[in-house]
Amino acid sequence: MNKNNKKTKSHIKKGDTVVVLSGDSKGEQGVVQKIITAEYRAIVEGVNLVKRHVRPTAEQPGGINQKEASIHISNLMLVDADGQATRIKKGKEDGKSVRISKKTGNKI
Repeated sequence: MNKNNKKTKSHIKKGDTVVVLSGDSKGEQGVVQKIITAEYRAIVEGVNLVKRHVRPTAEQPGGINQKEASIHISNLMLVDADGQATRIKKGKEDGKSVRISKKTGNKI
């Protein structure tokens, strides 16, 4: 959270398909698994993979595991139903707030 303990709003939600705009994973697409609102970051499936060295325990063997690391939300762009990366705008439909693609005008 920011200084005033307010949650920051995001253009991305859990379950959205996004494309990475910058960094080592630039151009890769994936589905958002988790949003970390306090840090304004997201974990995207199959993107920004890092290696973790794990010590063996009684339940699992040790080794080098790959897992997704978080990405700052500003480096992600939403992908609409047509598969195009797009910005969004807010709109009203049947009294409810919806996200609308700026490229196609379709509801997301």
